[in-house]
Amino acid sequence: MKKNKKNYLLSIIMIFVAVLFLIPFYYILVSTFKTQQQMTQNPLSFPMEPYFGNYERVLETTPILQSFLNTLFVTVGGVTLTVLLGAMAAFPIVFNSNKTNNIIRIFLLGGFMVPAQASIIPLYLLMSRVNMIDSLTGLIILTLPGSIFCSFMIQGYMKSIPIDLFESAYLDGASVWQVFWKIVFPLLQPILITTATFQTMWIWNDFMTPNIFINSESKKTLVLQVYSAISEFTVDWPAFMTLSVMVIIPMVFFFIFAQKYLVKGLTSGAVKG
Repeated sequence: MKKNKKNYLLSIIMIFVAVLFLIPFYYILVSTFKTQQQMTQNPLSFPMEPYFGNYERVLETTPILQSFLNTLFVTVGGVTLTVLLGAMAAFPIVFNSNKTNNIIRIFLLGGFMVPAQASIIPLYLLMSRVNMIDSLTGLIILTLPGSIFCSFMIQGYMKSIPIDLFESAYLDGASVWQVFWKIVFPLLQPILITTATFQTMWIWNDFMTPNIFINSESKKTLVLQVYSAISEFTVDWPAFMTLSVMVIIPMVFFFIFAQKYLVKGLTSGAVKG
């Protein structure tokens, strides 16, 4: 009886906390169906007659489709490379532990601890020398430091894989490359999906890097289009909210789809071995 009462109380608290977290999203969503005047007069109320003019205006004045394709290109390219590089870096560190690999691991850990803001100026100078400023390919290259995060995520999962699974492959003459791709890599699917999910949300929502390295209107990402609603002295709040929803919605559907894989990847390494 006491346990049921405790669970009931916990459920009420969790529902209350969830509602608190949903209020900002509700506010953003309902604001897209209001005029500027309605937003000021009744911030949280849903309009009696939804106003779709904000969506029409944003679609007419902003290259949303082009920005979506730009963001998709950078996200897919960045996630693919960071996850693959992270997995390949984790493999020798976990299964071939020696002094050199331990030094590399410490070096990667040190790089992971350096704030991204601290390296912006050197990165800008470097990308300028190789003509990668205002380039979507350049943005993908700038996501590669994220492979360090992927590597540490994957290392924890790799340690749960029994080495006996591929020692026999070595005895049969398989190379390290073949063992990695044909035996180890397929076993990493849960953590790879989990890591890819984190990387997708980071790259998709990244504002600082595109804002610094992208100048052309045709190469802007979705997040930069949200910023276009802000002028020097005023903010077009209806357009700002509408663009924000357009950026958030793809990530909401992506997270709903990836949620079960995310949980599986985070828990599988903890219960194996």
